[in-house]
Amino acid sequence: MNKSELIEALSQKEELTEKLAMDVVNLVFNGFSEELAKSGRIEIRGFGSFVVREYDAYTGRNPKTGKSIKVSPKKLPFFKVGKELKERVDGRR
Repeated sequence: MNKSELIEALSQKEELTEKLAMDVVNLVFNGFSEELAKSGRIEIRGFGSFVVREYDAYTGRNPKTGKSIKVSPKKLPFFKVGKELKERVDGRR
């Protein structure tokens, strides 16, 4: 499911206009993005949690040329699936 399919499903299920459903989805996604940009943590019980992981600088290799390159330290979002979702996907629920 992509974002537009999510908006369509929400509008049909909750009998909302597509514009209002789009506003709701964008509000949630923007809230998640803003919290993660502040290195925050988002936890949705039964679904999972989003955290920001920090990675140190390291020496990598350019696969095209084979030359060594320095990779800067970075922060990336990481999702950890919750127990209930894991069991549901696995078919145990």
